[in-house]
Parts: sequence; structure tokens; C-alpha cells
Amino acid sequence: MGSLLPGKIVLVSGGTRGVGAGVATAAAREGATVVVTGRRRAAGERLVAELTGAGATARFVPADVADPEQAKAGVAATVAEFGRVDCLVNSAGLVTRGTLLDTTPELFDAHVAVNLRAPFFTMQAAVADMVRRGEPGAIVNIISISAHGGQPYLAPYVAAKAGLAGLTRNAAHAHRFDRIRINGLDIGWTDTEGEDAVQRAAHGAGDGWAERAGRALPMGRLARAEEIADMVVFLLSERSGVVTGAVLDWDQTVVGAYD
Repeated sequence: MGSLLPGKIVLVSGGTRGVGAGVATAAAREGATVVVTGRRRAAGERLVAELTGAGATARFVPADVADPEQAKAGVAATVAEFGRVDCLVNSAGLVTRGTLLDTTPELFDAHVAVNLRAPFFTMQAAVADMVRRGEPGAIVNIISISAHGGQPYLAPYVAAKAGLAGLTRNAAHAHRFDRIRINGLDIGWTDTEGEDAVQRAAHGAGDGWAERAGRALPMGRLARAEEIADMVVFLLSERSGVVTGAVLDWDQTVVGAYD
């Protein structure tokens, strides 16, 4: 076990697979007790079994964070069992496609529910616990490089993620004197199970699509969940110092630069 998060209670919302699972694994490796929430019970229980088998303390709490009450219940369950929440990572995400012209109100609302409302109310509950105890805390929101504008087929996703970037800064400012540090990562194209499913369903991608796509990128590959997880754990830890209200671009492209 490492030393970045020794003894910390870390809640990973939407942590059953992909980036969230990577964060849970990295946090446990660095000495944290980890609570994972999500809709995929089998995946969540399998992840927790792997973490506990490696010597960590971990729990799975089933929750559909699109429901604000279930989103908050993940915090309540963590506090009930472990007494507090020291760190929160909001990693749940919906990436279904929609353009400005074909997005229905139902699709728009679904994106807002998962990508914006869920982190809002999960943060609300976690920050309330931190303030009640008078102790510092750290939160990282997983956003997207597409929050800067994104692709035409991601209109509702971009709207919600851009909102999350603004929320991250607002909450960080509001609670800076509570010593609660709140930051965000604008992550880029990442090789995960969820991305594989989306590429196959929405874009007709076949086997080997990630390798072919990666060859066109500056570093020659897509990002990896475990790399993002290491950055998240760093931001949660005291090693990242006093930084708060930062929304960091974590991608191979440079926003605003042109050839």
C-alpha cells in the first residue's frame, strides 16, 4: 500500500467500471478505504472483491445517481459505516449521442441528471458532512475536454459537462475557507469498456478500433483509465497542496492552439 491517502475514506460515485474503477483501485492502493456506488451490481461487487482480496477495505453501494436521493444515499451509507467522507470523486457519466437538432427533451434531461445534477447533490451531501465535522476534504469531478465545445453529436453531453465545470469552480470558491478543495479534470479520449461499447453502438466501430484511432493521436494511443486515476489520487492527496477551483485539461490536444 502507498502513502498518498493513508486512512482516508474515499467515495467514488459511478465507480464500477472505467475511470471510476481505476480511481477506486488507485485510491485503495494508496491506503484509502473505498466506497464505490453505481448501477452495475455485479461489476461493483467484483471490483470490491478484488480490492478486499488485495488487502484494502472496500464496499459497494448500489445507486442510480440519476436519482438525487440515491446519489445522496451513497454519502449517507458511507458516513453510516465509516463515520465520514474525506474525499469524493464524481465519475459517473452518460455519453449517449445527440445533436442540437435531434436531441429530445428526454435525452437532454437524462444528460443533465447524470452529468450535472448527480454530482451537484452528491457534493452537497459530502460537503455537508465535511462542514458538520469542521474537517477539510477534497473532491474531484471528472468532466471532459469536450466541455470546451466538443463534437456536434455530443450537444447535451457538452451542455451538462460545461455546467459541471462551472459548478466545480463555484463550489470551490464557496467552500475554500472550509478547507474543502474542489477540482475537476477535463479528460480526453480514453480506452475503457464504456467507450468501446459506445464506439461499436454509435459509430459502427469494429475490433481494433482503439489501436487505429490511437495511431492518429499525438502520443500514438488513447489515454488509459489508470493514468487518469493517478492524477485524481494526486489531486485528492495533500501532495497537491492548496490547489482548488482548478479545471485541468487532461488530454493530448491543446485547447485554442492551431496548426
